[in-house]
Amino acid sequence: MKAMRLSVTRAVGGAALALAMTVPALAQAPAAPAAGGSPTLDAIRARGTLICGVNTGLAGFAQPDSQGVWRGFDVDYCRAVALALWNDANRVRYVPTTAQNRFTALQSGEVDMLARNTTWTLSRDTSLGFDFTGINFYDGQGFMVKASTGVRTARELEGATICVQPGTTTEQNLTDWARSNRIRFTPVVIERLEEVVQAYVAGRCDAYTTDVSGLAATRSAQPNPREHSILPDVISKEPLGPLIRHGDQRFADLLRWIHFGLIGAEELGITAANVQQRASDANPEVQRMLGRTGDLGRMLGVDNAWMVNIIRGVGNYGEIFARNLEPIGIQRGPNALWTTPGGLQYAPPFR
Repeated sequence: MKAMRLSVTRAVGGAALALAMTVPALAQAPAAPAAGGSPTLDAIRARGTLICGVNTGLAGFAQPDSQGVWRGFDVDYCRAVALALWNDANRVRYVPTTAQNRFTALQSGEVDMLARNTTWTLSRDTSLGFDFTGINFYDGQGFMVKASTGVRTARELEGATICVQPGTTTEQNLTDWARSNRIRFTPVVIERLEEVVQAYVAGRCDAYTTDVSGLAATRSAQPNPREHSILPDVISKEPLGPLIRHGDQRFADLLRWIHFGLIGAEELGITAANVQQRASDANPEVQRMLGRTGDLGRMLGVDNAWMVNIIRGVGNYGEIFARNLEPIGIQRGPNALWTTPGGLQYAPPFR
């Protein structure tokens, strides 16, 4: 019996050793390109252009310049996708969408993705049939008033008229906040952003409420921004990010890792100016991210140099933020890297 047990032990041990020896070889085998399985990507590639739903015009996020060229934080995310697919940031068609029609545009296939300062909520993630691919901007709802009113806090808005867009989390948040704080107000509900801002500026309402980033963008566009005060009260959590239709995991993976790549590049100090030089960096994480080792790009169905192309074209997350949002007075705050006190932006490892 001892001899039998010994032979079984040796047999099992030998099999385990053989298995252990084969695992590293399998793990190191070149990855096959992530072909197929993405109706959206197949359609985009066949068309040769990404169709990106954006805001109708919000300073810092998505707005055409004097030459008609779209620029902004959200626009740069659209450009990053085109860079990953074709190494050409110009292969994007921008479709302006309102708060009311943005979801219909995505559901119907009029646009491939939305990059339009949209809040990630449970109902949008489930009943509307969308997938949010990351949080690229942590925000919260606030209020803006004319500085001449002397109002210092939101609790002083008792009896005020407040401009708000319909079909937004802003509208529901305003109602919930007023009810819980027993504050009476009269809503002035206007769909188009340009018109709601005009109503506020013209004095049709005492205050304007939306995400604090939107308030900052609106204030920056006024002839004299100092005439408008953003109150310190933040009444909600508004995690913003790109979204696509349910059922296309390949496309979701690509967008998710583009965001993580932008964050990771900033953390590793990789910029638009030094990305070519950093590609020969000895840091294994840098080598994998920039496609010098491994096949991370091919796993996503793109070239292994996808992050080199993206960073060279739009910069890292910090560069995108600084170029588009700091000029209108928006500071990093929770959108700083996790290595900064209070920062929430964090990327999983590239391996």
